[in-house]
Amino acid sequence: MHHDPTATVGLLLLAAGSSSRLARPKQLLPYQGQTLLRHAAEVAAATPCRPLVLVTGALHDELLPEIDGLPFHVVRNDNWADGMGGSIAAGLAELETAAETAALPAQVDAVVVILCDQPLLTPEVIGELIVQFQATGQPVVASAYAGTQGVPALFSRAIFPQLLELRGAAGARELLQQYAHLPTVDFPGGATDVDTVAQYEALSK
Repeated sequence: MHHDPTATVGLLLLAAGSSSRLARPKQLLPYQGQTLLRHAAEVAAATPCRPLVLVTGALHDELLPEIDGLPFHVVRNDNWADGMGGSIAAGLAELETAAETAALPAQVDAVVVILCDQPLLTPEVIGELIVQFQATGQPVVASAYAGTQGVPALFSRAIFPQLLELRGAAGARELLQQYAHLPTVDFPGGATDVDTVAQYEALSK
């Protein structure tokens, strides 16, 4: 049976943090008429990635309305304060469960990790990651911006054990550094993120 390779890439949308450098939850900051989280969730839903998993943490009930009507599974990372690493691990575990229970192939071949504070992210960028993965078969495909490699990034199944072991604030960054020689997708807009009030105000202009 010929299996459509696009159907086996899952996606994690990480929204577990408390936005300690902002006075309010950045997931709910308005951007172009919707919240940053809703924007990221709609971008994710517009890609071929399934299952989609939202990882919450500091906030949970407040975030759920933002994915209303979108096909997301939700997992709460109670240890969100330990950093992004644990949220990736929690999200991946939920993704595997979701894949097994859905009418999808029981095995997800890769996962794309995105954040809700890269408002310039488009479905095309995620699509490029998948195309690169399919073309090269490499275990990791990252986005390249501002002289670095980061998320959104795609991790193949071969890397899942390493993702499940992630802990602490470094998240995927250290893992991506190990694979810095691998193909990347140019995403200049990836440098635009929202960690501080100044960054948000610049974005809102």
